[in-house]
Amino acid sequence: MREWGLFIGLLPPGPLNAITDVEGVAVGHVTLISGQGELIPGKGPVRTGVTAIVPHGGNIFKEKLIASCFVGNGFGKSAGLVQIKELGTLETPIILTNTLSVGTTADALVEYMLSSNEDIGITTGTVNPVVLECNDGHLNDIRGRHVKKEHVFSAINSAKKTFETGSVGAGTGMICHGFKGGIGTSSRLIEIGGKAYTVGALLLTNYGRMEDLIFNGKNVGRILKEEIRGREKVREKDEGSCIVVIATDAPLDAQGLERVAKRGILGLARTGSFMGNGSGDIAVAFSTANRIHHYGRPVIEINTISPHSEEINKIFQAAVEAVEEAVWDSMFTAERIVGRDYHEAPLLPVERFLELVSEGDTS
Repeated sequence: MREWGLFIGLLPPGPLNAITDVEGVAVGHVTLISGQGELIPGKGPVRTGVTAIVPHGGNIFKEKLIASCFVGNGFGKSAGLVQIKELGTLETPIILTNTLSVGTTADALVEYMLSSNEDIGITTGTVNPVVLECNDGHLNDIRGRHVKKEHVFSAINSAKKTFETGSVGAGTGMICHGFKGGIGTSSRLIEIGGKAYTVGALLLTNYGRMEDLIFNGKNVGRILKEEIRGREKVREKDEGSCIVVIATDAPLDAQGLERVAKRGILGLARTGSFMGNGSGDIAVAFSTANRIHHYGRPVIEINTISPHSEEINKIFQAAVEAVEEAVWDSMFTAERIVGRDYHEAPLLPVERFLELVSEGDTS
């Protein structure tokens, strides 16, 4: 959206304005599109996919990262959050997909981790697969569970620093504030104690009502809905969810990362989300600054930014700004998807949107 002259917040973005501005983080997609027309349960049309966030290039089971999570509204079926909350570590890639593919995806992620860790379940404990989801059933034959284990493997193995956003991967069938949503990303650069750090966010956006959509404090959604209603069918309910993944190279402990995850929900609120009753608004945050070695010493020391330092506010601000911009990135980069039973979500009308945000008060 920055190419249109639109900016969110005050902090500067990273070179890619993406979660992968955090060194070592990579993202891969597999997009599944097949068939068209009326829904034949189990057979299509298919409008779904997988997105993999790989936190670092090493063996993440043996070199875990400190992490935490926060559940804004718990209408969700994600896997792996309980152990992240309890132990404060992340030991697998993070996989995003649709709701009814969580089981298949978690099983595939376990198989992937077993393939590179012969000790799991024999000489050491088991593994905690992290899979996060949103419901793409309005556009996709979700009952068909078309995501297979090879799609998960491919998403992980194809992960790289540069990646697409919008109607790709897990975002293929997602809808955000009534418009086509999907995958969005952004990043911010900060300085604490003379050292430079990056905070990046990747979102799977599938939430919100059109009339609540806010840009920089202006309610543009209400006007857009009235204008679009006569031409296209508009969803009236706040249906769906939003998954927020925040990465940083700033040294934080699990408690600090939980506080960062909470700020991810604030980023959603700035776009107009009130976390509807049926929405699963879940944030996971991790830091690449410290690695917890699986076979390391029983007592370890980690570097962390003091929770009593006012400088931590910079990380909070960066998280809020990156999440807010990532929401808009998911809509600005989305492409038209005609789904099952010819369902369709309108694309954000960029030119009209630009007119509205450049005008006076639209509240």
